[in-house]
Amino acid sequence: MQEPSLYTIKAVFILDNDGRRLLAKYYDDTFPSMKEQMVFEKNVFNKTSRTESEIAFFGGMTIVYKNSIDLFLYVVGSSYENELMLMSVLTCLFESLNHMLRKNVEKRWLLENMDGAFLVLDEIVDGGVILESDPQQVIQKVNFRADDGGLTEQSVAQVLQSAKEQIKWSLLK
Repeated sequence: MQEPSLYTIKAVFILDNDGRRLLAKYYDDTFPSMKEQMVFEKNVFNKTSRTESEIAFFGGMTIVYKNSIDLFLYVVGSSYENELMLMSVLTCLFESLNHMLRKNVEKRWLLENMDGAFLVLDEIVDGGVILESDPQQVIQKVNFRADDGGLTEQSVAQVLQSAKEQIKWSLLK
């Protein structure tokens, strides 16, 4: 029996319909090289892509996964890890991405918002430790709202307005 540990997540990755990596984070040295990670991901994809279940045991690890349109989301833990804990991370990841991508959890939208996807993942898991499992808290921390017009456009407009004001006041002095 293994001692309880906060380090419950070994990896989180998202693959496309062909089993190609779109996003991946590994939290321990079970697969130290990129080549070993890619082989593991391909093997997991081959085992899980044609089944309807949500859990698999592969290579001494517990894997929970979810399929969404043209994406496969995976959360990997050790063989003794609680499947419900892993599933809560997967559900949080999916629901947070669902909100961030405005209910379009598919490859094209994920690729266009990859920076946000990494932020979401970093809010949920850090170094293999589960930080958050409530999608509303993750969304609040990452500051994505479905009704926002876009943070970058608004920020640029604010910076330009501020610069205009500063120039105007410096010329009037």
